[in-house]
Amino acid sequence: MSCRFACPTALFAVVLLMGCEGPLPVVPPIAPKVTVSIPIARDVASYEEFTGYTDAASTVDIRARVTGYLVKVNFKDGDVVKQGDKLYEIDPRPFQDALDQAKGMVESLEAQKKLLAIQVVRYTKLLQTSAASQQDVDQYLAQQAQNIGDLKTAQAKVASAALNLEFTRIAAPISGRISRTFVTEGNLVAADNTLLTTIRSIDPMRAFFNVEEPAVLRIQKLVREGVIQNKDHRIIPVKMGLADDIERKFPLEGVFDFTNNTVDPQTGTLQVRGTFTNPYTFPGSPPRLIPGLFVRVRLSMGPPHCALLLTEQAIGTDQGQKFVYVVEGENKVAYRRVTLGQTFDGLQAIEEGLQPNERVVVNGLQRIRPGLTVETEQVDMARLASPTRSETRLIEHVPVKPAPAVFQLTPVKREAAQPTAGAAHS
Repeated sequence: MSCRFACPTALFAVVLLMGCEGPLPVVPPIAPKVTVSIPIARDVASYEEFTGYTDAASTVDIRARVTGYLVKVNFKDGDVVKQGDKLYEIDPRPFQDALDQAKGMVESLEAQKKLLAIQVVRYTKLLQTSAASQQDVDQYLAQQAQNIGDLKTAQAKVASAALNLEFTRIAAPISGRISRTFVTEGNLVAADNTLLTTIRSIDPMRAFFNVEEPAVLRIQKLVREGVIQNKDHRIIPVKMGLADDIERKFPLEGVFDFTNNTVDPQTGTLQVRGTFTNPYTFPGSPPRLIPGLFVRVRLSMGPPHCALLLTEQAIGTDQGQKFVYVVEGENKVAYRRVTLGQTFDGLQAIEEGLQPNERVVVNGLQRIRPGLTVETEQVDMARLASPTRSETRLIEHVPVKPAPAVFQLTPVKREAAQPTAGAAHS
């Protein structure tokens, strides 16, 4: 029975103790931890990007120049050939016979020429002694003149027959990669009609792409204002990337060397051509570029200017407006509305709204709001960039300003409650 009355007595003592101690102290909330970084100041140049396709600088359709039967194909489909390599052979025997006949005619006329020269000299002497008439001399002079003409005609036929015989051996007019043969051995090919194969050059390679009308007007304005300057305004340096260049790299460098003379009224674009070196080791590894590839081309739009670069994960969107959070003194979060530029080396350029020495929150944006006190951990902004090929020249890194001491929350020690006399007595 004593135990039943002891429990209420103990509860009463606890309540009495709490009343003696007063209200419990309020524990401040733990500050959220965020990652901050200092923007990178770099000298960058604005640019425009276009898409296009590659094409060979030279393309040659190989056709027969004489009519005959194909007797030999001297290459494998898809080979890389050099200028002068023998590709096809047409049966040369009919053309050799024609050449021999033409040479025989020349030899006959050469013999006739010698005889006529002797006759002219002989009858000229006989005319002086009245042993021959003037008519005889004139007749031989006319025959001699006719012989000279016939001899030139025969010599021309020899040259033509020799040329036709040479045309029976078809050589590569340019160096490049050859397509498959469209005609196999034993088939009749017609002069200037039958397409045998096609050769496309490899180095250099050209890229054709269309520039939108606003970009054309902007480029022309920069040229007129002297922002874009070059010794030859028709040749402007450009960079190009392929479909397999991840992170939007532009590793290939070339020049714009042709601009069409009219804007297409249907598409509102101007066709432009760039030329890029495309070296290859014959007959080693294949070249980087082949005709028909999809490419991206980047054109610098004016001289470099200094810009602040941030990782894209530090940028938030608020009703269509871009913003970042910065950590000010006493580790207070502040809101900054920013104007974005272009991307460079995997970092986003900030044109307005941010100062070089401000600490920008790059991780943990969802856990903070303006005015909140946070705990910071600082990282290097360059480590947050995508691993791309450097396309900008570093001016300077903004010196990292030492962060203020982080305010540490310490747990409140609660002193052991001293039992009152009444409670002890109870």
